[in-house]
Amino acid sequence: MSVTAIVTAVAVCGILALIIGIVLGLVSNKFEVEVDERVTKVREHLAGSNCGGCGFAGCDACAEAIVNGSAAPNACAPAGAENAKAIGAIMGVSVGDTNPKRAFVKCNGTCDKAVRQSNYYGIMDCVKASTMPGGSNKACTFGCMGMGSCVAACKYDAIHIVNGIALVDQPEKCVACGACVRTCPKHLIELIPVNQTHMVRCSSPLPMKQVKEVCSAGCIGCGACVKQCEHDAVHVENHLAHIDPAKCTNCGKCAAKCPVKVITTGEAPAVSAAEAS
Repeated sequence: MSVTAIVTAVAVCGILALIIGIVLGLVSNKFEVEVDERVTKVREHLAGSNCGGCGFAGCDACAEAIVNGSAAPNACAPAGAENAKAIGAIMGVSVGDTNPKRAFVKCNGTCDKAVRQSNYYGIMDCVKASTMPGGSNKACTFGCMGMGSCVAACKYDAIHIVNGIALVDQPEKCVACGACVRTCPKHLIELIPVNQTHMVRCSSPLPMKQVKEVCSAGCIGCGACVKQCEHDAVHVENHLAHIDPAKCTNCGKCAAKCPVKVITTGEAPAVSAAEAS
């Protein structure tokens, strides 16, 4: 091949590349999608973990939703109150102080308290196991299966399986993203105010006799807690005690009177007086 042919080939390629570059540049300008600069600013104040707790497909989608008005400035719980206020300032709206929340597991049926009905050898995943007959080795069908789907869903290492049940044993790490709440097939996890210190660690609506047959730590619906509460914060519905955080003053009288110690403080599973002795 002659030198002239080589030079010609290089020149042709260069001209083609230049033409293609010009065309791509024109097309890019023609079809450029303008991005609201507020989206970028809002994105800077989000947690950046893409946890999905806001209900959108990642932080970018959340930022766009906030800017277009389909999400509130405080939609990103992990970002915290200060970032929510900063986002509110960007959007020109006021974001009031909100009571931060954390996850809480409504089950106290640890290995020593929950009755085992069988030996389970299937997939160690609560979501998958819940779709199969006999998908748990525990007799209580309302309690924690203890297979850790919530642990896998948590990106902040706040929840773990302790003595057979899920436990938010690192509450300071919980950012209330709600990933564990959405994952639990038994709907045992809820978000509660961080200043709520008394919780009912049970979700079984069964009568006393049936509860005691499957778990020694279940709520028996006796109503002793209701009688002790001076602020109308505790009620028994469907054989199960409930505490209204808006009315609860954390006095602890309900917990002290509970015969099965199902009303607990903090995240450590409670023990009865008999077990403590």
